[in-house]
Amino acid sequence: MALHRLLDTVPALSGDDRITRLFTLVPGSDFGVDVLAAVEAVGGRLVPWSEACARSYDLILTASPKGDLRLLRGRHVLLPHGAGYNKSIPGEGSDPDSASGLDPAFLLRADDGTGAAPAPVALHAVAHPDQVARIAAADRRAADRAKVVGDPTLDRLLASRPLRERYRAALGTGARRLLVLVSTWGPESLLRRFPELPARLAAHLPQDEYQLALVVHPNEHSLLGTYDLTERLAPALDAGLVLAGPHEEWASVLIAADALVTDHGSTALYYCATEDRPVVGVHRGGAELIPGSPMHTLLDRIPRLGAPDAAPSAVEEALRAYRPGTGREAARTAFAQQGRALRLLRTELYALLGLTPPARTAPPRLLPEPRPAERVPAAFDVDTAVETRTGTRADGVAARVRVARRPVGLGAPGDHLAAEDGSASEALVRSAGVLYRRPLPAADASSALAWTADGWMRHALAAYPGCRTAAAVLTPDLFLLRTRTRASTGTAEASGAYAVQVAPLAEDGRVTRADPTAAVSAVHAWLLRDSPSPAPAPVSLALAPLRLSCVIGDRAFALVLRPATDAEAAAPF
Repeated sequence: MALHRLLDTVPALSGDDRITRLFTLVPGSDFGVDVLAAVEAVGGRLVPWSEACARSYDLILTASPKGDLRLLRGRHVLLPHGAGYNKSIPGEGSDPDSASGLDPAFLLRADDGTGAAPAPVALHAVAHPDQVARIAAADRRAADRAKVVGDPTLDRLLASRPLRERYRAALGTGARRLLVLVSTWGPESLLRRFPELPARLAAHLPQDEYQLALVVHPNEHSLLGTYDLTERLAPALDAGLVLAGPHEEWASVLIAADALVTDHGSTALYYCATEDRPVVGVHRGGAELIPGSPMHTLLDRIPRLGAPDAAPSAVEEALRAYRPGTGREAARTAFAQQGRALRLLRTELYALLGLTPPARTAPPRLLPEPRPAERVPAAFDVDTAVETRTGTRADGVAARVRVARRPVGLGAPGDHLAAEDGSASEALVRSAGVLYRRPLPAADASSALAWTADGWMRHALAAYPGCRTAAAVLTPDLFLLRTRTRASTGTAEASGAYAVQVAPLAEDGRVTRADPTAAVSAVHAWLLRDSPSPAPAPVSLALAPLRLSCVIGDRAFALVLRPATDAEAAAPF
């Protein structure tokens, strides 16, 4: 959305009480409703179009050349939005082969208010010298007013890079790999061509190894509306997909990302200019992408993701095939003067105004923290693989249990269904072989009525006949667990309560913790490893604690299984 580019640009004029900043909406946009809402959200003063056309202005800034901008009287400054001229929009302008924003019909203005023949804008501020050449090829007169000042939006990303860990913490990413999908707008976009891709990736990528996020072009947000967009994405959102906001938040998510999946939209170039991390394409060709453009260069050099229902191995293979430096090379063809945009633009704008700028140049404004996923999956299809040996291993570990959890219902059933009591639906709770519960929120913890940890586990096993293991998560590193066991009489009864300690990993000066509910599934799988009957034989831990290894992706977390103490069993829960 052009408005978002303007909001990234106006700090070039900040701190000056000689300047009044007004907004107006050019009629004819298909996305005007959201523009009005966005202006209101930032507290901008909106001038009706009829009133705007009746007045004169010292400077008119726009990030799109389209519409009846010639009716606005004053010096015009054009700030192209996006990273270069990458797309051609069918039916737009007078030249069907022209890149969006470069049609000669859009490049001229009657900038003196006299009704004279159209003239070039006072300033065409672009991000790279190649863009000046593209303008010159479209109209020589317009190119005479073009200057390379850099990209204010990119500079915000570059300035905000030190906040990467804060952004990841806000998203709840943890040690997972954040995979971001980027969709532009129009019929050739990722969401139009592969609408099922977010949900299919959520179905195939293990929840404890990957976090998924989606960046959607503001025009698509506006065209569909938030309600319809979220309904279309409901399966993926239910699985924990982060849907980034169209203003600022998308950029925070890019900084937090570990890898990107992109169509032909220019957002990927901002990602590549910020950090050299893997990017793969899903674009399958079409009429929109301009040959030789920066995005064409990028898509021609990066790996391509296979079928939309790609398995984790296919995603990993595509990401591994990315050649370091490829994205940076493509981004350099779209962005110059990195880190200097506001200062250079400030000089040009004040020259047009005939004013001496304030001594202080405002730095790029840091991006805000992104919002976490609005929905968190509360039930999982869990696949496990138990590796055991006779006796214990040389490292003292009795078994290694690999765990892969995926949000329930998106793919094939797993070895067992694990659900969170108090969050999952009744149908899922009744179907679950593993039930777990986390502590109540602090606001509810002082309730006059509360379970003990052992009391809730006994209740869960009694209330839900399909439940074979119940676990009470006390802390991120400790949970209690009970299973149904086969008594000597052949009847099923609850085992004693076990305590399981989950040791964090030390990795290159960082501490990595497993989700304890994934470790619950590991212990459950080991306890039931050779039991075809509804209940395993009880396990005796009287002599010594038992050591297991819970393997999640390429990390192995040490578990210590021992009898729960009376104090742990009686802990308020």
